[in-house]
Amino acid sequence: MFRPLPKSLPTPGEGNNNSMSKKSFTKHDKPQGPLADRMRPRTLDEMVGQEHLVGKSGILRTMLLTDRMSSVVFWGPPGVGKTTMARLIAEYTKSRFIKFSAVTATLDDIRREVRSASELFSAFKQRTILFVDEIHRFNKLQQDAFLPSVEDGTIILIGATTENPSFEINSALLSRSKVFVLNEISESDLKKLIHRALADKERGLGELGLGLETEAERMIISASNGDSRIALNILEDAASLAQEKISKELIDQLLQHQVLRYDKKGDEHYNTISAFIKSLRGSDPNASLYYLARMINAGEDPLFIARRLVVLASEDVGMADPHALPMAIATMQAVDFVGLPEARINLAHCAVYLALAKKSNASYIGFNNAMSDVEDTLNEPIPKHMLNAPTGLMKKLGYGKGYKYAHDFTEEDLKNERYLPDRLKDKKYYDTDRL
Repeated sequence: MFRPLPKSLPTPGEGNNNSMSKKSFTKHDKPQGPLADRMRPRTLDEMVGQEHLVGKSGILRTMLLTDRMSSVVFWGPPGVGKTTMARLIAEYTKSRFIKFSAVTATLDDIRREVRSASELFSAFKQRTILFVDEIHRFNKLQQDAFLPSVEDGTIILIGATTENPSFEINSALLSRSKVFVLNEISESDLKKLIHRALADKERGLGELGLGLETEAERMIISASNGDSRIALNILEDAASLAQEKISKELIDQLLQHQVLRYDKKGDEHYNTISAFIKSLRGSDPNASLYYLARMINAGEDPLFIARRLVVLASEDVGMADPHALPMAIATMQAVDFVGLPEARINLAHCAVYLALAKKSNASYIGFNNAMSDVEDTLNEPIPKHMLNAPTGLMKKLGYGKGYKYAHDFTEEDLKNERYLPDRLKDKKYYDTDRL
Protein backbone atom coordinates (compact mmCIF):
# COMPACT_ATOMS: atom_id res chain seq x y z
CA MET A 1 0.00 0.00 0.00
CA PHE A 2 1.30 3.47 -0.90
CA ARG A 3 2.15 5.75 1.97
CA PRO A 4 0.68 9.29 1.88
CA LEU A 5 2.69 11.57 -0.37
CA PRO A 6 4.67 14.28 1.41
CA LYS A 7 4.18 17.78 0.06
CA SER A 8 7.70 17.94 -1.29
CA LEU A 9 10.88 15.96 -1.64
CA PRO A 10 13.61 16.46 0.93
CA THR A 11 16.66 18.38 -0.14
CA PRO A 12 19.16 15.98 -1.70
CA GLY A 13 22.02 15.04 0.56
CA GLU A 14 20.26 15.67 3.89
CA GLY A 15 21.95 13.31 6.31
CA ASN A 16 24.03 11.97 3.47
CA ASN A 17 27.78 12.18 3.05
CA ASN A 18 27.56 11.53 -0.69
CA SER A 19 29.96 13.75 -2.64
CA MET A 20 27.02 15.16 -4.60
CA SER A 21 25.54 16.78 -1.48
CA LYS A 22 24.68 20.44 -1.80
CA LYS A 23 27.49 22.72 -0.62
CA SER A 24 27.90 26.37 0.13
CA PHE A 25 30.64 28.14 -1.79
CA THR A 26 32.35 31.36 -0.83
CA LYS A 27 33.50 33.96 -3.32
CA HIS A 28 36.99 32.47 -3.29
CA ASP A 29 35.88 28.83 -3.28
CA LYS A 30 33.53 28.48 -6.21
CA PRO A 31 32.87 25.33 -8.21
CA GLN A 32 35.13 25.06 -11.20
CA GLY A 33 34.51 23.80 -14.69
CA PRO A 34 32.33 24.87 -17.62
CA LEU A 35 29.24 26.96 -16.95
CA ALA A 36 26.97 24.12 -18.10
CA ASP A 37 28.40 21.87 -15.37
CA ARG A 38 28.32 24.57 -12.71
CA MET A 39 24.66 25.32 -13.42
CA ARG A 40 23.62 21.67 -13.34
CA PRO A 41 20.43 21.45 -11.20
CA ARG A 42 20.95 20.26 -7.64
CA THR A 43 17.30 19.48 -6.89
CA LEU A 44 14.28 18.42 -8.92
CA ASP A 45 12.78 21.86 -8.33
CA GLU A 46 15.76 23.42 -10.13
CA MET A 47 15.12 21.28 -13.21
CA VAL A 48 13.96 23.23 -16.24
CA GLY A 49 11.89 21.28 -18.73
CA GLN A 50 10.68 17.65 -18.56
CA GLU A 51 7.59 18.65 -16.57
CA HIS A 52 5.97 15.33 -17.46
CA LEU A 53 8.69 13.61 -15.45
CA VAL A 54 9.76 15.98 -12.67
CA GLY A 55 6.85 18.43 -12.40
CA LYS A 56 4.44 18.33 -9.46
CA SER A 57 2.52 15.45 -11.04
CA GLY A 58 5.50 13.98 -12.89
CA ILE A 59 5.92 10.21 -12.82
CA LEU A 60 9.61 10.35 -11.85
CA ARG A 61 8.89 12.67 -8.93
CA THR A 62 6.08 10.36 -7.81
CA MET A 63 8.38 7.33 -7.96
CA LEU A 64 10.87 9.12 -5.71
CA LEU A 65 8.21 10.34 -3.30
CA THR A 66 6.80 6.83 -2.87
CA ASP A 67 10.20 5.13 -2.81
CA ARG A 68 9.28 3.08 -5.87
CA MET A 69 12.41 3.79 -7.88
CA SER A 70 13.27 1.07 -10.40
CA SER A 71 15.58 0.72 -13.38
CA VAL A 72 14.86 3.23 -16.14
CA VAL A 73 16.03 4.24 -19.60
CA PHE A 74 16.13 7.94 -20.46
CA TRP A 75 15.62 8.42 -24.20
CA GLY A 76 16.09 11.85 -25.74
CA PRO A 77 18.41 14.22 -27.61
CA PRO A 78 21.61 15.65 -26.11
CA GLY A 79 21.54 18.37 -23.48
CA VAL A 80 18.07 17.72 -22.05
CA GLY A 81 18.99 16.50 -18.56
CA LYS A 82 19.53 12.72 -18.74
CA THR A 83 22.74 12.71 -16.67
CA THR A 84 21.41 15.34 -14.28
CA MET A 85 18.29 13.32 -13.50
CA ALA A 86 20.36 10.19 -12.90
CA ARG A 87 22.52 12.04 -10.37
CA LEU A 88 19.47 13.52 -8.67
CA ILE A 89 17.88 10.08 -8.36
CA ALA A 90 21.03 8.87 -6.62
CA GLU A 91 20.88 11.88 -4.29
CA TYR A 92 17.23 11.50 -3.36
CA THR A 93 17.50 7.75 -2.83
CA LYS A 94 20.85 8.10 -0.98
CA SER A 95 22.35 5.54 -3.33
CA ARG A 96 25.93 4.99 -4.36
CA PHE A 97 26.35 6.47 -7.84
CA ILE A 98 28.55 4.87 -10.50
CA LYS A 99 28.78 6.29 -13.99
CA PHE A 100 29.80 4.30 -17.05
CA SER A 101 30.38 5.47 -20.58
CA ALA A 102 29.40 2.74 -23.00
CA VAL A 103 32.10 4.04 -25.33
CA THR A 104 34.97 3.15 -22.97
CA ALA A 105 33.65 0.62 -20.42
CA THR A 106 34.50 -3.07 -20.79
CA LEU A 107 32.65 -6.19 -19.72
CA ASP A 108 35.18 -6.64 -16.89
CA ASP A 109 34.42 -3.09 -15.68
CA ILE A 110 30.73 -3.93 -15.54
CA ARG A 111 31.21 -7.21 -13.70
CA ARG A 112 33.55 -5.60 -11.17
CA GLU A 113 31.07 -2.86 -10.30
CA VAL A 114 28.16 -5.30 -10.17
CA ARG A 115 30.11 -7.45 -7.69
CA SER A 116 30.86 -4.40 -5.55
CA ALA A 117 27.20 -3.40 -5.63
CA SER A 118 26.17 -6.90 -4.60
CA GLU A 119 28.60 -6.90 -1.66
CA LEU A 120 27.41 -3.49 -0.47
CA PHE A 121 23.78 -4.51 -0.73
CA SER A 122 24.35 -7.78 1.13
CA ALA A 123 26.36 -6.18 3.92
CA PHE A 124 24.66 -2.82 4.40
CA LYS A 125 21.53 -2.84 2.19
CA GLN A 126 23.22 0.03 0.35
CA ARG A 127 21.70 0.50 -3.08
CA THR A 128 23.85 1.29 -6.08
CA ILE A 129 22.76 3.27 -9.12
CA LEU A 130 24.69 2.35 -12.24
CA PHE A 131 24.31 5.09 -14.81
CA VAL A 132 25.29 4.07 -18.34
CA ASP A 133 25.67 6.93 -20.78
CA GLU A 134 25.05 5.96 -24.42
CA ILE A 135 23.81 2.54 -23.32
CA HIS A 136 22.85 1.77 -26.93
CA ARG A 137 26.58 1.34 -27.63
CA PHE A 138 26.82 -1.68 -25.31
CA ASN A 139 26.54 -5.00 -27.11
CA LYS A 140 24.10 -7.74 -26.05
CA LEU A 141 26.66 -9.55 -23.88
CA GLN A 142 27.48 -6.34 -21.99
CA GLN A 143 23.80 -5.51 -21.51
CA ASP A 144 23.06 -9.05 -20.31
CA ALA A 145 25.68 -8.64 -17.55
CA PHE A 146 23.30 -6.27 -15.76
CA LEU A 147 20.28 -8.58 -15.81
CA PRO A 148 20.74 -10.68 -12.60
CA SER A 149 21.44 -7.63 -10.45
CA VAL A 150 18.57 -5.64 -11.98
CA GLU A 151 16.20 -8.55 -11.34
CA ASP A 152 17.15 -9.04 -7.68
CA GLY A 153 17.23 -5.30 -6.93
CA THR A 154 20.95 -5.16 -6.12
CA ILE A 155 21.36 -2.29 -8.56
CA ILE A 156 19.13 0.33 -10.10
CA LEU A 157 20.21 0.66 -13.71
CA ILE A 158 19.75 4.00 -15.42
CA GLY A 159 20.57 4.07 -19.10
CA ALA A 160 20.77 7.16 -21.29
CA THR A 161 20.36 6.96 -25.05
CA THR A 162 19.66 9.13 -28.05
CA GLU A 163 18.59 6.08 -30.06
CA ASN A 164 15.26 4.25 -30.03
CA PRO A 165 15.53 1.76 -27.13
CA SER A 166 13.27 -0.69 -28.95
CA PHE A 167 16.01 -1.26 -31.50
CA GLU A 168 19.18 -0.67 -29.48
CA ILE A 169 18.52 -2.29 -26.07
CA ASN A 170 17.89 -6.00 -25.76
CA SER A 171 14.35 -7.03 -24.91
CA ALA A 172 15.22 -8.78 -21.63
CA LEU A 173 16.75 -5.64 -20.18
CA LEU A 174 14.08 -3.38 -21.67
CA SER A 175 11.28 -5.45 -20.14
CA ARG A 176 12.77 -4.86 -16.70
CA SER A 177 13.06 -1.10 -17.13
CA LYS A 178 10.75 1.85 -17.56
CA VAL A 179 11.42 4.00 -20.62
CA PHE A 180 11.10 7.75 -20.08
CA VAL A 181 11.14 9.99 -23.14
CA LEU A 182 12.87 13.36 -22.64
CA ASN A 183 11.98 16.26 -24.89
CA GLU A 184 14.10 19.04 -26.34
CA ILE A 185 14.28 22.03 -24.00
CA SER A 186 11.70 24.60 -25.12
CA GLU A 187 12.61 28.16 -26.05
CA SER A 188 10.92 29.53 -22.93
CA ASP A 189 12.83 27.10 -20.71
CA LEU A 190 16.12 27.91 -22.44
CA LYS A 191 15.41 31.56 -21.72
CA LYS A 192 14.96 30.72 -18.03
CA LEU A 193 18.29 28.87 -17.99
CA ILE A 194 20.12 31.75 -19.63
CA HIS A 195 18.72 34.35 -17.23
CA ARG A 196 19.40 32.09 -14.26
CA ALA A 197 23.03 31.69 -15.31
CA LEU A 198 23.44 35.45 -15.82
CA ALA A 199 21.98 36.21 -12.37
CA ASP A 200 23.54 33.44 -10.27
CA LYS A 201 26.52 34.82 -8.34
CA GLU A 202 27.40 31.50 -6.73
CA ARG A 203 27.70 29.20 -9.73
CA GLY A 204 26.93 31.38 -12.72
CA LEU A 205 27.98 34.71 -14.22
CA GLY A 206 26.17 37.00 -11.78
CA GLU A 207 29.27 38.75 -10.49
CA LEU A 208 30.03 40.02 -13.99
CA GLY A 209 26.83 42.06 -14.03
CA LEU A 210 26.35 41.57 -17.76
CA GLY A 211 23.31 42.64 -19.73
CA LEU A 212 21.93 40.66 -22.64
CA GLU A 213 20.36 42.13 -25.74
CA THR A 214 17.03 40.59 -26.73
CA GLU A 215 18.24 39.74 -30.22
CA ALA A 216 21.42 38.16 -28.80
CA GLU A 217 19.28 36.01 -26.52
CA ARG A 218 17.13 34.93 -29.46
CA MET A 219 20.25 33.96 -31.44
CA ILE A 220 21.62 31.86 -28.57
CA ILE A 221 18.32 30.03 -28.19
CA SER A 222 18.05 29.43 -31.92
CA ALA A 223 21.62 28.13 -32.22
CA SER A 224 21.22 25.75 -29.28
CA ASN A 225 18.39 23.84 -30.98
CA GLY A 226 16.85 22.62 -27.73
CA ASP A 227 20.19 21.68 -26.14
CA SER A 228 20.75 23.46 -22.81
CA ARG A 229 24.45 22.60 -22.80
CA ILE A 230 25.02 24.34 -26.14
CA ALA A 231 23.07 27.41 -24.96
CA LEU A 232 25.18 27.76 -21.80
CA ASN A 233 28.41 27.12 -23.71
CA ILE A 234 27.63 29.96 -26.13
CA LEU A 235 26.63 32.21 -23.23
CA GLU A 236 29.89 31.46 -21.41
CA ASP A 237 31.99 32.17 -24.51
CA ALA A 238 30.16 35.45 -25.02
CA ALA A 239 30.55 36.46 -21.35
CA SER A 240 34.31 35.97 -21.55
CA LEU A 241 34.49 38.56 -24.35
CA ALA A 242 31.75 41.03 -23.42
CA GLN A 243 32.34 44.31 -21.61
CA GLU A 244 29.02 45.43 -20.16
CA LYS A 245 26.49 43.75 -22.41
CA ILE A 246 26.28 40.66 -24.61
CA SER A 247 25.30 42.07 -27.97
CA LYS A 248 23.82 40.67 -31.14
CA GLU A 249 27.06 41.48 -32.96
CA LEU A 250 29.13 39.50 -30.46
CA ILE A 251 26.90 36.42 -30.71
CA ASP A 252 26.96 36.72 -34.49
CA GLN A 253 30.75 36.67 -34.46
CA LEU A 254 30.86 33.72 -32.09
CA LEU A 255 28.44 31.66 -34.13
CA GLN A 256 30.32 32.38 -37.35
CA HIS A 257 33.54 31.09 -35.84
CA GLN A 258 32.04 28.40 -33.69
CA VAL A 259 33.32 24.89 -34.40
CA LEU A 260 30.51 22.72 -35.67
CA ARG A 261 29.22 20.75 -32.67
CA TYR A 262 28.87 17.44 -34.43
CA ASP A 263 30.45 14.15 -33.43
CA LYS A 264 29.66 11.31 -35.76
CA LYS A 265 30.67 8.85 -33.04
CA GLY A 266 28.66 10.54 -30.33
CA ASP A 267 25.26 12.15 -29.91
CA GLU A 268 25.63 15.47 -31.72
CA HIS A 269 24.43 14.11 -35.06
CA TYR A 270 20.90 13.87 -33.61
CA ASN A 271 19.74 17.40 -34.31
CA THR A 272 21.06 17.56 -37.84
CA ILE A 273 19.66 14.22 -38.97
CA SER A 274 16.35 15.23 -37.38
CA ALA A 275 16.30 18.48 -39.37
CA PHE A 276 17.22 16.57 -42.54
CA ILE A 277 14.37 14.08 -42.13
CA LYS A 278 11.85 16.79 -41.30
CA SER A 279 12.90 18.78 -44.37
CA LEU A 280 12.39 15.73 -46.58
CA ARG A 281 9.04 15.03 -44.96
CA GLY A 282 8.05 18.66 -45.46
CA SER A 283 8.92 18.45 -49.20
CA ASP A 284 11.65 21.11 -49.02
CA PRO A 285 14.50 20.05 -51.37
CA ASN A 286 16.58 23.13 -50.50
CA ALA A 287 16.62 22.49 -46.75
CA SER A 288 17.16 18.79 -47.43
CA LEU A 289 20.29 19.48 -49.47
CA TYR A 290 21.55 21.97 -46.87
CA TYR A 291 21.32 19.53 -43.96
CA LEU A 292 22.74 16.75 -46.12
CA ALA A 293 25.73 19.00 -46.87
CA ARG A 294 26.17 19.75 -43.15
CA MET A 295 26.29 16.05 -42.33
CA ILE A 296 28.70 15.20 -45.13
CA ASN A 297 30.91 18.16 -44.21
CA ALA A 298 30.98 17.00 -40.57
CA GLY A 299 32.05 13.48 -41.55
CA GLU A 300 28.79 11.61 -40.96
CA ASP A 301 28.74 8.00 -42.14
CA PRO A 302 27.07 8.13 -45.60
CA LEU A 303 25.53 4.69 -45.05
CA PHE A 304 23.83 6.01 -41.91
CA ILE A 305 22.24 8.74 -44.04
CA ALA A 306 21.28 6.20 -46.71
CA ARG A 307 19.59 3.99 -44.12
CA ARG A 308 17.52 6.93 -42.92
CA LEU A 309 16.44 7.58 -46.52
CA VAL A 310 15.28 3.96 -46.80
CA VAL A 311 13.16 4.37 -43.66
CA LEU A 312 11.67 7.66 -44.84
CA ALA A 313 10.77 6.18 -48.24
CA SER A 314 8.34 3.80 -46.52
CA GLU A 315 7.35 5.84 -43.49
CA ASP A 316 6.59 9.16 -45.19
CA VAL A 317 6.26 8.50 -48.95
CA GLY A 318 4.78 5.02 -48.88
CA MET A 319 2.19 4.13 -51.50
CA ALA A 320 1.95 7.72 -52.73
CA ASP A 321 5.05 6.89 -54.79
CA PRO A 322 5.89 3.16 -54.83
CA HIS A 323 9.15 3.95 -56.65
CA ALA A 324 10.54 5.77 -53.61
CA LEU A 325 11.65 2.67 -51.72
CA PRO A 326 13.47 1.08 -54.71
CA MET A 327 15.16 4.47 -55.25
CA ALA A 328 16.30 4.58 -51.63
CA ILE A 329 17.52 0.96 -51.70
CA ALA A 330 19.42 1.64 -54.92
CA THR A 331 20.98 4.71 -53.30
CA MET A 332 22.11 2.70 -50.27
CA GLN A 333 23.71 0.13 -52.58
CA ALA A 334 25.32 2.87 -54.67
CA VAL A 335 26.76 4.58 -51.59
CA ASP A 336 28.19 1.27 -50.38
CA PHE A 337 29.61 0.51 -53.84
CA VAL A 338 30.96 3.96 -54.77
CA GLY A 339 31.98 5.45 -51.42
CA LEU A 340 32.86 9.06 -50.73
CA PRO A 341 33.40 11.58 -52.17
CA GLU A 342 31.24 10.57 -55.17
CA ALA A 343 28.56 8.91 -53.00
CA ARG A 344 27.40 12.35 -51.94
CA ILE A 345 26.01 12.75 -55.48
CA ASN A 346 23.90 9.61 -55.03
CA LEU A 347 22.66 10.88 -51.67
CA ALA A 348 21.79 14.29 -53.12
CA HIS A 349 19.92 12.65 -56.02
CA CYS A 350 17.84 10.52 -53.67
CA ALA A 351 17.22 13.34 -51.19
CA VAL A 352 15.79 15.58 -53.88
CA TYR A 353 13.65 12.75 -55.26
CA LEU A 354 12.18 11.97 -51.83
CA ALA A 355 11.66 15.63 -50.99
CA LEU A 356 9.67 16.18 -54.20
CA ALA A 357 7.76 12.88 -54.00
CA LYS A 358 4.12 12.83 -52.96
CA LYS A 359 3.75 11.85 -49.32
CA SER A 360 1.56 9.33 -47.52
CA ASN A 361 2.06 7.72 -44.13
CA ALA A 362 -1.13 5.66 -44.40
CA SER A 363 0.65 2.29 -44.32
CA TYR A 364 2.80 3.39 -41.36
CA ILE A 365 -0.20 4.71 -39.42
CA GLY A 366 -2.19 1.60 -40.29
CA PHE A 367 0.56 -0.65 -38.98
CA ASN A 368 0.83 1.35 -35.74
CA ASN A 369 -2.92 1.03 -35.20
CA ALA A 370 -2.75 -2.70 -35.86
CA MET A 371 0.19 -3.01 -33.45
CA SER A 372 -1.81 -1.19 -30.79
CA ASP A 373 -4.65 -3.69 -31.17
CA VAL A 374 -2.23 -6.59 -31.04
CA GLU A 375 -0.84 -5.31 -27.74
CA ASP A 376 -4.30 -4.59 -26.31
CA THR A 377 -6.05 -7.80 -27.39
CA LEU A 378 -3.08 -10.19 -27.36
CA ASN A 379 -3.76 -13.52 -29.12
CA GLU A 380 -7.21 -13.19 -30.64
CA PRO A 381 -8.40 -16.50 -32.15
CA ILE A 382 -7.80 -16.63 -35.89
CA PRO A 383 -11.00 -17.51 -37.82
CA LYS A 384 -11.11 -21.29 -38.23
CA HIS A 385 -11.50 -21.17 -42.01
CA MET A 386 -8.13 -19.32 -42.13
CA LEU A 387 -6.22 -22.03 -40.27
CA ASN A 388 -3.83 -24.45 -41.92
CA ALA A 389 -4.96 -28.10 -41.96
CA PRO A 390 -1.97 -30.34 -42.71
CA THR A 391 -3.35 -33.36 -40.80
CA GLY A 392 -6.57 -35.35 -40.86
CA LEU A 393 -7.34 -34.47 -37.25
CA MET A 394 -7.16 -30.77 -38.02
CA LYS A 395 -9.52 -31.20 -40.95
CA LYS A 396 -11.99 -33.08 -38.72
CA LEU A 397 -11.82 -30.17 -36.26
CA GLY A 398 -12.84 -27.80 -39.05
CA TYR A 399 -9.51 -26.18 -39.72
CA GLY A 400 -9.59 -24.47 -43.13
CA LYS A 401 -13.24 -25.41 -43.73
CA GLY A 402 -15.02 -22.94 -45.99
CA TYR A 403 -11.91 -21.06 -47.06
CA LYS A 404 -12.25 -19.48 -50.51
CA TYR A 405 -9.07 -19.54 -52.59
CA ALA A 406 -9.09 -15.94 -53.81
CA HIS A 407 -7.93 -16.70 -57.35
CA ASP A 408 -10.95 -18.91 -57.94
CA PHE A 409 -13.53 -16.27 -56.99
CA THR A 410 -14.62 -12.83 -58.12
CA GLU A 411 -14.38 -9.68 -56.02
CA GLU A 412 -18.17 -9.86 -55.58
CA ASP A 413 -17.86 -13.42 -54.22
CA LEU A 414 -15.18 -12.33 -51.74
CA LYS A 415 -16.66 -9.06 -50.53
CA ASN A 416 -18.13 -10.64 -47.40
CA GLU A 417 -15.14 -12.87 -46.64
CA ARG A 418 -13.78 -12.27 -43.17
CA TYR A 419 -10.08 -12.50 -42.42
CA LEU A 420 -9.68 -10.62 -39.13
CA PRO A 421 -10.43 -12.18 -35.72
CA ASP A 422 -14.03 -11.84 -34.49
CA ARG A 423 -13.37 -8.99 -32.05
CA LEU A 424 -11.59 -6.98 -34.75
CA LYS A 425 -13.73 -7.87 -37.76
CA ASP A 426 -14.84 -4.28 -38.44
CA LYS A 427 -11.43 -2.67 -37.99
CA LYS A 428 -10.02 -0.53 -40.83
CA TYR A 429 -6.30 -0.07 -40.42
CA TYR A 430 -5.40 1.16 -43.88
CA ASP A 431 -7.07 4.31 -45.18
CA THR A 432 -7.31 3.75 -48.93
CA ASP A 433 -8.27 7.40 -49.44
CA ARG A 434 -4.77 8.35 -48.28
CA LEU A 435 -3.09 5.78 -50.54
